[in-house]
Amino acid sequence: MKTISVRELKERLRNPAPGNSILIDVRSPEEYAGGHIPSAVNRPIGSLAIYEEALRAYDHVYVHCLTGGRSGRVCARLNEIGLPDASSVEGGVTAWAAAGYPTER
Repeated sequence: MKTISVRELKERLRNPAPGNSILIDVRSPEEYAGGHIPSAVNRPIGSLAIYEEALRAYDHVYVHCLTGGRSGRVCARLNEIGLPDASSVEGGVTAWAAAGYPTER
């Protein structure tokens, strides 16, 4: 499973890699509402089966949660179904905020 640091993610959000990408937050809607990485879309881990097929349309899938545990499990599953470029954000939104990067509510 691939991982990406919050510093690398910030750079990729600023200067996207070729192709299309998506940043997903796999926390609950309540956690997401409490603060998330800008441009992240909320796709709770419990609904993975509903949206995993749609993620095939993206060249780069970045996944975050609070600290990296749930996003790691989601990326492992995405790798299993044939999405090799799914990357878990190391440390999740906690590491993002600790680095001084802004969050949205």
